[in-house]
Amino acid sequence: MYDNIILASASPRRQQLLTKIGLKFSVEPSFLDENIKGEMDFGPLVADMAFQKAITVANKHEQGLVIGADTIVVLDSEILGKPSTLQEAKEMLIRLSGRWHRVFTGLSLIDAASKHYLNEFEESRVKFKNLSSLEIQNYIETREPMDKAGAYAIQGKGALLVEKIEGDYYNIVGLPLFKLNLMLAKFDMKIL
Repeated sequence: MYDNIILASASPRRQQLLTKIGLKFSVEPSFLDENIKGEMDFGPLVADMAFQKAITVANKHEQGLVIGADTIVVLDSEILGKPSTLQEAKEMLIRLSGRWHRVFTGLSLIDAASKHYLNEFEESRVKFKNLSSLEIQNYIETREPMDKAGAYAIQGKGALLVEKIEGDYYNIVGLPLFKLNLMLAKFDMKIL
């Protein structure tokens, strides 16, 4: 069991999810550039980003368990990052309207003392309803899309855009809790 669990992410959503399952942890963001690009498979790509975040933080500690995560939204074969402008958010939502896309979250756990690690990813599929111009405009005006990959938050008002999902809901939020629990068990940590 670890006395010191560190989340290598500033994401309030990830913090809420860890709190929800009863984990006590501190937050230490890695501040790595999250603008990932690549031609390789998206799962390994996002798992590598999660590892880079976690190892950056783990290298600053003599002990503890570091959790790193990174989430991307993929439409066809293109990564949709966080929109930098309202216009960019609008363009993303127009492209997602009525279509399926994939959400990948890389998850990395590192023992800071031994540097033993597990590095995995989860994939879910999301289908948006056909969105009207008014729905897109109203959603953008909430400003919710602005710090979210793919320009939406399924745990917020963005839930109203989603027709159906396949896979782990929490993966879409940004932290696949089922997979995290399996990985924690490999570090002899039992939540239940």
